[in-house]
Amino acid sequence: MAAILRIEHLTTEIPTKRGKLVAVDDISFELEAGKVFGVVGESGSGKSMTCRSILQLVPRPGKITQGHIFYQDRDLLQLSKKEMEAIRGKDISMIFQDPIVVLNPVLKIGDQIQEVLTTHQAISGKQARDRAIELLTLVGISDAARRLENYPHEFSGGMCQRVSIAIALACNPRVILADEPTTALDVTIQDQILKLIANLQEQLDLTVLLVTHNLGVVAQSCQRVAVMYAGKIMETADTEELFRAPLHPYTLGLLNCVPRFSDTGEASELTPIPGQPPDLVSPPPGCRFHPRCPLASEECKGGDFPLVEVRPGHFTACIKHELLETSGNIWNRPEKVTA
Repeated sequence: MAAILRIEHLTTEIPTKRGKLVAVDDISFELEAGKVFGVVGESGSGKSMTCRSILQLVPRPGKITQGHIFYQDRDLLQLSKKEMEAIRGKDISMIFQDPIVVLNPVLKIGDQIQEVLTTHQAISGKQARDRAIELLTLVGISDAARRLENYPHEFSGGMCQRVSIAIALACNPRVILADEPTTALDVTIQDQILKLIANLQEQLDLTVLLVTHNLGVVAQSCQRVAVMYAGKIMETADTEELFRAPLHPYTLGLLNCVPRFSDTGEASELTPIPGQPPDLVSPPPGCRFHPRCPLASEECKGGDFPLVEVRPGHFTACIKHELLETSGNIWNRPEKVTA
């Protein structure tokens, strides 16, 4: 199927007192219509900034300095501010990490939903209210007509996130950017919200970009996934393929941090990735991951390492990906693996 959203060589920079911070560095990927695409990585890898860049909501003084963002073959970066405002919330919507921060504390829930509707659609107040009731019901909030009169502080965190999802769905968008939508919620509520998003995606035939640091969520929800590290994409593949045969040491390192349980319920020992992500103001030369990588050699410390398709639909930025298939679990070895 054709891509509904295509990102090409996107770069987003933030000037700081210490120098230029490249939060998103020359990344490319595409979303297939009606599918869920996951973006996974450690905190600070550029996942959230990628979502904000797509909707041109990069906090000032940050700015997009390179690339193209095609929505149905229309480059969003070439649109005027007014044209972009017409797309944002109508064609492409976003679910943010913390619903308590997103919702206006002094406006009723109903007013906040209706504002989105009346901004993008020529409808009456009664039609907007009826649609708001329909949306709250759709996201699982009972007694919707009465709850329209409530303020955000009268809702739990999980209920506020359901309201945020209702707002995102208000104008029947084709693409939803879900930026770690369960981060601020407890574990039980997290599962409910993820199931809600999955059900709505299937029911409404939505295209979803799901940002998360949780590989379990990726395995459960996504058909395809990109792994980000230090502003760059390290690997992209179908989810099943990525879990079965990762082709980048960083991906394998992330997978080793996911607990596994035996038939007796005993948890496997976790193998953490040593070190810390780099400073994006002064990242290491060459492969960004080489200071933490057990496969790294001198050739990894210089040059550019773009994504290369090494299997059908499976891209990696690691020039030593073949060693992953022959060296076993590289993270369980105290010494570096060499060819």
